[in-house]
Amino acid sequence: MFGRKKTERTGTPADLLVVGLGNPGADYEGTRHNVGADVVELLAERNHDRLKPTKQAATVAELRIADSRVVVAFPQTFMNDSGRSVRDLVKRHGIESTDAIVVVHDELDLDVGRLKLKAGGGLAGHNGLKSINQHLHTQDFLRIRIGIGRPPGRQSVSDYVLRRPGKADRVELDIAVERAADAVEQILSVGFDATMNDVNR
Repeated sequence: MFGRKKTERTGTPADLLVVGLGNPGADYEGTRHNVGADVVELLAERNHDRLKPTKQAATVAELRIADSRVVVAFPQTFMNDSGRSVRDLVKRHGIESTDAIVVVHDELDLDVGRLKLKAGGGLAGHNGLKSINQHLHTQDFLRIRIGIGRPPGRQSVSDYVLRRPGKADRVELDIAVERAADAVEQILSVGFDATMNDVNR
């Protein structure tokens, strides 16, 4: 998609597309796998808006943050097919560079509540990221990774990520969601690299 032909768009191009990964529906609200979705919902709330259904198989809010036009979105395709929605959002909102796509997602390889920013690189077996790579034909999009830790004992990864965390972890994750939303706002004011250097320290 990128670097081949200009994407067809409708409407004014967005300066930044922020995609929070998760699974739709009440059964998945508050689960570890949905921390990315929690971040975009918080960003909409902070800007006195809410996510609304769109034709791009996502709930979306179009925000004005720090004089930038920011689209925040939660794909409704389920995690494993997130890329289909992201591809359509990229077209719809005139995104022509991977530097304008920030994907917020849960990360098993980081301790609970730890936040790290990353530009491109591997997909770490994350099905949402793999789907986005398949549909955009690139891994170069930006990421905000929210640590959820590894499952204890013999609990399977799928069971772990699709469950709601206990009280202590929930507190840590709620703080991380706030910090991830802060990071998006910081990216808009000082850029991704400066924000990454600050957050990852």
